[in-house]
Amino acid sequence: MIELSLAEIATAVNGRIVSGNPEDVVSGVCDTDSRNIGVGDVFFAKLGEHDDGHRYLPDAVTRGAALAIVSTPRADAAIAQIQVEDTVLALRDLAAEVLRRVRAIGDLQVIGITGSNGKTSTKNMLAAILSRVGKTVAPRDSFNNEVGLPITVLRLEPDTRYLVLEMGAAGIGSIEKLASWCKPEIGIELKVGLAHAGAFGSVDITAQIKRELMPHITKVAILNADDPIVSKFEPSPGVNKVTFGFDNGADFEIGRVTLSLAGTDIEMKFPDGDAQLLRLKILGEHQAMNAAAALAAAEQLGVPRTISMRALSDMELAERWRMQLIQRPDGVFVINDAYNASPDSMRAALQTLATIGRQGHRTIAVLGQMAELGPYGNELHDQLGRLVVRYNIDQLYVVGDEAKLIHMGAMQEGSWDGESHFSQTVSEAFEVIAGKLVAGDVVLVKSSNVAGLRFLGDELAGLK
Repeated sequence: MIELSLAEIATAVNGRIVSGNPEDVVSGVCDTDSRNIGVGDVFFAKLGEHDDGHRYLPDAVTRGAALAIVSTPRADAAIAQIQVEDTVLALRDLAAEVLRRVRAIGDLQVIGITGSNGKTSTKNMLAAILSRVGKTVAPRDSFNNEVGLPITVLRLEPDTRYLVLEMGAAGIGSIEKLASWCKPEIGIELKVGLAHAGAFGSVDITAQIKRELMPHITKVAILNADDPIVSKFEPSPGVNKVTFGFDNGADFEIGRVTLSLAGTDIEMKFPDGDAQLLRLKILGEHQAMNAAAALAAAEQLGVPRTISMRALSDMELAERWRMQLIQRPDGVFVINDAYNASPDSMRAALQTLATIGRQGHRTIAVLGQMAELGPYGNELHDQLGRLVVRYNIDQLYVVGDEAKLIHMGAMQEGSWDGESHFSQTVSEAFEVIAGKLVAGDVVLVKSSNVAGLRFLGDELAGLK
């Protein structure tokens, strides 16, 4: 964080200095997790649904925190403290003040990314590009909510040139809350899909939430031309609109995509007519969309195309547990994509697996629950099982009671005899699968985070 005195921080968060010298200056990392706190950092004691961050104030003190933002001060804590009514709101308010100050003194450009799928991969791709031309701050993992996003903003330094932000949806008004104070110069709308549709109520509501970013974009809106909902989004007057996708009318048009275990080759056509082949080491046709969005944003920021293309080509991984390809010493390939799952991302991952299967590999899909689908869940899990059969995947393993309809759907779609196997637990599945893999097999492991299959993927890959 930039240097601020306790007095300046108290003003920014509308708080009261309980202990500490108002003139003392802090500039450390800000976090709500005491385990991430180090010497000189700022600890926010967040009141959570199941826990109270004030319990960890002694730990933050032990780790050397310089300041704690609290709603309930502790007289026995040997640390400067600022009392506020709501520590999460204080986190946002301090981030907004830091963002305002850095914008005022430099040439900071903020890029906000939202969408049902692809946020994290696109964020990492864009950060990989921008970090080659200027100091760049981007979220770690999927820090994209009312806590994670301000924590990312608070990592700004006076000479930061680019701030890349993920904006996750958590209901009506959630994107509005994030975008209204970040005011990104560039906004990227990736997709309105079925992810979280059950939690939100419908795809229409998801679209409404994603659209909340649009009025807060100040320079360029980058939109998915292939998405029938996103493509109709309109930016505010004076804000440019740039599109990407497979659509022939897209400004950043994706041509043929070729998949193999070596990566993804993408024919890219740019608005000036230039056509180039982008070679990603990252797997997945859907990564072409993420790459096109990142290239579009980079061009709006004036990054030379050669630098952008090289940066993307050099990436080894979009993100841990996102289409992460691991080759075991015995020649088995494991694709661990079990951090998130929606019907759209499941379909994309299976499509990639099927394409690789047509290149002479036996294909194995290890699938778990897609969370937050609500009343759509049964039908969509059933459809997924049927899709596995239609894609000619050689072997299906379904893990967890919540995902059992994938197994049932596959059994009803195909005349299978043992090609689909159901396991109730991850450990049971590992015992069933591990001894049956041979050299050349390609194993896709995919589920929502809550199913825990990412750890099964690690085990199958020999990483645990």
